[in-house]
Amino acid sequence: MSADPYRIWLSEIMLQQTTVAAVVPYFERFTAKFPDIRSLALADVDDVLRLWEGLGYYSRARNLHKAAVAIQLNHGGVFPSDLVELQHLPGIGRYTAGAIASFAFDQPAPIVEANTERLYARLMALTDDVRSTANQRSLWEFATTIVPKTRPGDFNQASMDIGSQICRPQLPSCEVCPLKSCCKAFALGRQNELPHRKPRTATTEIHEIFVVIRRKEKYLLRRRTEQERWAGMWDFVRFEIDEAELDLLPFAELRKRKGKLQSSGRSLFLSSSNVLPETVQHRVKEQIGATVGEVVDGTEFTYSVTRYRVRLLGFLCDGTTPKSLKGDNGQWFTMAEIAELPLSKTGRQVVDWLASR
Repeated sequence: MSADPYRIWLSEIMLQQTTVAAVVPYFERFTAKFPDIRSLALADVDDVLRLWEGLGYYSRARNLHKAAVAIQLNHGGVFPSDLVELQHLPGIGRYTAGAIASFAFDQPAPIVEANTERLYARLMALTDDVRSTANQRSLWEFATTIVPKTRPGDFNQASMDIGSQICRPQLPSCEVCPLKSCCKAFALGRQNELPHRKPRTATTEIHEIFVVIRRKEKYLLRRRTEQERWAGMWDFVRFEIDEAELDLLPFAELRKRKGKLQSSGRSLFLSSSNVLPETVQHRVKEQIGATVGEVVDGTEFTYSVTRYRVRLLGFLCDGTTPKSLKGDNGQWFTMAEIAELPLSKTGRQVVDWLASR
């Protein structure tokens, strides 16, 4: 394992909510473009977001950039080794700080993540919800108690390896586990049922629409605000709609198919109506300040975010522009220019659909 705190930090942030297989190509591209703290701190945040595109949870990328700037300005470009100072940096929580401190600086810092959480919960035979505040406190106290002063990084890595390879969620290999003699769950014969977690929240289906406004081979995009999902990314006009608005949309087959998710990205036949409902036009104008013309084509995608399953219905429209767009976050771009912008995964799917029409 690398002892470079920059690479350890980057890999830990990328691996949040993401698999190793998915992260590897992103990590390689990112470190090739930004090999150290200074290069990341001096980068334009749009370039950082563009390289992050597709990994999701884009606040991680924005916090990486903010933390790099803070390290450059407040620590002379040198990664702090103190556990408390690390947690003062944007986007670095207790686990990430512990990983950096123990792996890079050989500090006896505890770590509790998915694999060690399960391992420690079984060693302690925690019977209540492992994610409860009380049990999380107990797990961190336990991890703090057992991490040694000698080779703490190796200890933490070994604990994670045992958790991932031996103390698996289902059918743990207790017979070969080096810790079975001190495992309370094993002694009680409850290793297959512990730890307990609350059931996941049921998935909720919601409907969104995006409106691509075109004028003379240029397309209108807006930068999403700090209060929105995918903050700082560029996107087409997009908003959630309710069932009443859904019924008014100009898709010939929509009413027949309502509630049934279709394959992503297929072009849909428009009905005889080729104008968006007034309520939708009003919301477009309210969001960006542009006037929507006739609908030229439509499509549909589906995607998931946290506990939501989103059905995304899209329209390509001709449009007109007032003397000034609403706010300062709307701009016209050619397709070539859009290729260089940081977009969400679904935003890039929309661009691919436009290019394939």
